[in-house]
Amino acid sequence: MAIVESVTVNNGRARRLRLESPATRQTIGEIAVQTADEVRARVTAARIAQPAWAALGFPARAAIVRRVLAIVLAQSERLIDVITSETGRSRMETVLMELFPACDSLAYYSKHAERLLRDETPALHLLKTKKLVISYRPLGVVGIITPWNGPFVLSLNPTVQALMAGNCVVLKPSEVTPFSGKLVGELFKEAGLPPDVLSVLEGDGSTGAALVEAGVDKVSFTGSVATGRKIGEACGRNLIPCTLELGGNNPMIVCRDADIPRAAKGCVFGAFLNAGQFCCATGRVYVVDSVAEAFTRQVVDYVKSLKQGQSGEYDLGPAIWPRQIETVERHVQDALAKGATLLTGGKRNRTLGDLYFEPTVLTDVTPDMLLMHEETFGPVLPIVRVRDEAEALRLANQSSFGLAATIWTDDADDALRISKLIETGSVCVNDSSITYGVHEAPFGGRKQSGLGQVHGPTGLKGYCFAQSIVLERWRFGQEDAWYPYTRDKADAMQKVMHWLWGSRIGRLFT
Repeated sequence: MAIVESVTVNNGRARRLRLESPATRQTIGEIAVQTADEVRARVTAARIAQPAWAALGFPARAAIVRRVLAIVLAQSERLIDVITSETGRSRMETVLMELFPACDSLAYYSKHAERLLRDETPALHLLKTKKLVISYRPLGVVGIITPWNGPFVLSLNPTVQALMAGNCVVLKPSEVTPFSGKLVGELFKEAGLPPDVLSVLEGDGSTGAALVEAGVDKVSFTGSVATGRKIGEACGRNLIPCTLELGGNNPMIVCRDADIPRAAKGCVFGAFLNAGQFCCATGRVYVVDSVAEAFTRQVVDYVKSLKQGQSGEYDLGPAIWPRQIETVERHVQDALAKGATLLTGGKRNRTLGDLYFEPTVLTDVTPDMLLMHEETFGPVLPIVRVRDEAEALRLANQSSFGLAATIWTDDADDALRISKLIETGSVCVNDSSITYGVHEAPFGGRKQSGLGQVHGPTGLKGYCFAQSIVLERWRFGQEDAWYPYTRDKADAMQKVMHWLWGSRIGRLFT
């Protein structure tokens, strides 16, 4: 993230934020904090632009999205520079987490959105004289509020879906990584998107709060549970839908028949990707006792080989948000004070700066430790030995979160059985949490991990309202249910009821 410092200008009447790189501490730039009046003006302009945007139709909208894809490919080096300057990530991680999935999103929804949102005509079980058409209509103006840990792709991905569905978008990126989010607006403008169809706001939490209250037709939010609750309450009060992706403390179960070398490598990748600042990061590992020693040894060896750095080739970057490293430190210290065993890491890597925390592995952890029931969101991996898969499942479900999980086993039947018993929105078998990158798969959490889902038919339709249109197939002069009411009509309707639902033959027609 960039490090954010408030700057007051114009005799205190305006606020600006100055940003520094978390890796180098060099100044990146400044942004203005836009006011509630400015936010409302953007939403009003978007509402005026929306009917024409929707009327363009899918082919024209898809053509613009494909032009954005071409620009991303042509300008990838510039995009990498902007994103890495704000996040401190390695070049490889920026390509892996930001550019590659962004390209996939642009390609997938430009190609498939029209099919996924095509009118549906389900057969009616009873009213055979009628025809039902379900038409997916755009909501209008969608407010999108995005976080600092995936600042480019998490801004672009929901924006693409909302735009392809025919909505206009007002996007508010995190003030921690505003320039990565701002890239989304620049790319679409260069691709020829009409004015006011997409606006990108600058500002902090006050700007985001103003967007929620500015009269949008839906809010899509990715971020903390605390902020998500506030947004959910505001959307409930305003009677508008919202999608809330709020993170998690994701379990990993290593079964007795797991491929241990692969599981160890997958575990380390899943726990330390983006220095652990990843909503689907592996936060708790439950490994069956018979393989725990071999698994833990290989994990520690692998973690010790990871490289932290600021330039060149390295694996782990800094904490993007300075407040986050304080949480990481507090969780590790709490675990050690309560009896956890430190196998590697455990402190800040001050040779690189205050925002680098060594990749850390802990054992002998217990459920009362903070890192086992709160979201650490940093490079910390607790490993728990369990008797069997049943105990692992029980402990995995002892969480207020329910976003993602991973299972490592060579038994396909066991994998599916255990997956269906885990209380999470998604499960990956023999791989790290990759569901967010599968556009056909609905992605979302249970419990405190959020509301609603993104991606696939479910996520795309979440940017629409399903309008039911009942048409006639053939007609009579008058329907039997119409006035006048008579005793004969009531008796006839009762006879039909008894025949339809009270007889074997009648039930065939319902």
